[in-house]
Amino acid sequence: TLPDPQSTEINPENIPLDIVYEDEDVIVVNKPTGMIVHPSAGIYSGTLVNALLYHCHDLSAINGITRPGIVHRIDKETSGLLMVAKNDNAHRSLSKQLEEHSVVRRYVALVHGVINHNVGRIEAPIGRDSKDRKKMAVTSKNAKDAITNFKVLERYDDMTLIECRLETGRTHQIRVHMKYIGHPVYNDPVYGKAYNDFGQFLHSASIDFEQPTTHEHLHFECDVPKEFQDFLDTLN
Repeated sequence: TLPDPQSTEINPENIPLDIVYEDEDVIVVNKPTGMIVHPSAGIYSGTLVNALLYHCHDLSAINGITRPGIVHRIDKETSGLLMVAKNDNAHRSLSKQLEEHSVVRRYVALVHGVINHNVGRIEAPIGRDSKDRKKMAVTSKNAKDAITNFKVLERYDDMTLIECRLETGRTHQIRVHMKYIGHPVYNDPVYGKAYNDFGQFLHSASIDFEQPTTHEHLHFECDVPKEFQDFLDTLN
């Protein structure tokens, strides 16, 4: 029995956006915690794409009608900076930069446990968890190389604030890698334990890339969300 056809039309929605930067090629958005980046099966509204379509009528079409302009993603409960392509030439340029690892993405994460060394590098392949297809895991089966560099920003009694720099962009990479070394991200409902409904304490804090047309080096930063900062203040 086939279900009735479902519309794949993605409608613009007047959802407020925190736009950090915009030109004729690129939009850089500070995505809030809890917002899904693009529509998927059963989810056709309330996403970043719905908001972008209302704000900007021209987005690249390379990734199809459900993901216009989307070059890379961050998880629903991860906040912070995301770059979006407004045309196909910009999309191709940004995608190439991501493939060549010339885009520099830095995240701030609060993790369980005290990390005694100041810097670290995790090289561990990531693929689907064989026991749970909704999760990712460090595995040698059907996996892709994944590299996460981190440095300690601050230590607390039983937690550590770190900065992570990605060399690859695998699904849930930081969350999987930090769990793998025994320091899961705080409040992560999938790879750790949820203490409240804020989501994992993981924030895309800065991004560097080359402007597709002018080739100017662009750098953007944004602070962690208020809930994140308030919790850090309690730790202090």
